[in-house]
Amino acid sequence: MTRTAAAAAQASPPRATGKFDYAAPAEMFMTRARLTRRPPVTYRRFKTAAEAIQYAIEEIPTPLLVGAVMEVSEQRFDHRAIRELYDGAAYPLVRH
Repeated sequence: MTRTAAAAAQASPPRATGKFDYAAPAEMFMTRARLTRRPPVTYRRFKTAAEAIQYAIEEIPTPLLVGAVMEVSEQRFDHRAIRELYDGAAYPLVRH
């Protein structure tokens, strides 16, 4: 497996995992955005993955979201997978 394929497998979309536990604890990691003057968020823990997803989509500015990685149960999800989880029918929180 190439390095790129291995990285893509680590941040695979949720449909590749079958089920997703929105109630599991989650961590959000952010990379620094060079074009913004705001201090970047670098790490944050959440009681549930649903709360982490809501925070990512509803609170993080789009330029910073591109560098976001959420970790849940030792699986990593990039900004596209986070968006897919938020838009999914199983998402348990009210969308704003």
